[in-house]
Amino acid sequence: MRYIPHTEKDIEEMLARIGIGAIDELFDCIPESLRLGTEPLKLPPALSETELIALMRRLEKRNPDPEETALFLGAGAYRHMSPVVLDHLILRGEFATSYTPYQPEVSQGTLQAIFEFQTLVSMLTGMEIANASMYDGASALAEAVVMASRLAGRNEILIARTVHPEYRQVVETYTRGSDIHLKEIPYDARGKTDLEALKSQLGEHTAAVVLQSPNFFGVVEEYAGLAPVLAANNTLLIVNVVEALSLGLLKPPGERGADIVVGEGQSFGLPLSFGGPYVGFFATREKFLRQMPGRLAGETVDREGRRSFVLTLSTREQHIRRERATSNICTNQALCALAATIFLAIMGKRGLREIALLNLRKADYLKNRLAKVPGFKIRFAGDTFNEFVLECPAPVEDIQAALLENRIIAGWPLAGAYPELSNSLLLAATEMNTREEIDRLVETLETL
Repeated sequence: MRYIPHTEKDIEEMLARIGIGAIDELFDCIPESLRLGTEPLKLPPALSETELIALMRRLEKRNPDPEETALFLGAGAYRHMSPVVLDHLILRGEFATSYTPYQPEVSQGTLQAIFEFQTLVSMLTGMEIANASMYDGASALAEAVVMASRLAGRNEILIARTVHPEYRQVVETYTRGSDIHLKEIPYDARGKTDLEALKSQLGEHTAAVVLQSPNFFGVVEEYAGLAPVLAANNTLLIVNVVEALSLGLLKPPGERGADIVVGEGQSFGLPLSFGGPYVGFFATREKFLRQMPGRLAGETVDREGRRSFVLTLSTREQHIRRERATSNICTNQALCALAATIFLAIMGKRGLREIALLNLRKADYLKNRLAKVPGFKIRFAGDTFNEFVLECPAPVEDIQAALLENRIIAGWPLAGAYPELSNSLLLAATEMNTREEIDRLVETLETL
């Protein structure tokens, strides 16, 4: 049964109020050539279940076999190990049935999982509070930019060019219809944000500075000394963390002067899955609590003194008046946040650090070997975590094709987002890459 909330009379009254005679007139802004008209969509006929399964299997065979193919592609999505127990736990029926936290008395499991996620994110980022999660890292960064502008009462945002280009696109989309003005800050010869250029751009209208560390080139940014300069200008510091596993090794951004820390939690037990679903995290200082987007779960006691959990804060349009809402973001990524929480609990502080060290060492081994291959060059001298930029002596497409013939998927071409870095590949190595795979990559390039 179709759900039609308006009667014909309702529709007539609404059309009369806005001064048009038919619903079709609402679509006059769409060019005639782009409208469907009376013709149906040109889609192939429906398939039976058996035919559809056979088609999907044929399509699956077109993908490289993950067991036989070495992956050195990162650029914001990283292949990491995921304990078998994680899938077993997140698929338990209790988490499916207690889905929504609107009614805390029947959603204690979900609320506790959210509370634990918030606690772990706060610990990793060095911040005082964190929300229940965001759609992904890019939307978390965009929400942080809007929040910073609102807090500061200013409309200028300085965003480093070393921030993930797709994240910058999302920020631009978020702010396009507002008076927020974005200014990009260049990078220096080491692949780090040019802090002197940044300082020279600070002004009375600057609400926040956005940095990413490790940045899109894999280089670890040094920004601790920037905090006093920004504070003197009443400017907030937003730090974006796309490779969350780096938090197992690097000093927390909150201890280096960050006011808002956002990022992508995909590395915490979530598979690549051809691009999602992932989970964004958002942490900040307690004094900014009521300006934080999304929702926040809190711990309390019930009337019998037992530990319990509640939805403490939800400043989104669905819950409060639009003029008081901080965001219209719909909800949190509950299942993905649960997976990240379980992953972090399984790994613990020591396990997370050990995996992070494995990433650092394997990427360093790969980088040192590639630096010795004739014709190839490590583009930036800055310290890196688990990915780096490799400058190639031939077109990147030819390099990638040659590697793929040897069952190696290698690198993200940088020329599209950074024209000045033509023939450069962004390579990543994680704990999942074996020494044999790394050596095979290097040996293949030596023969080109």
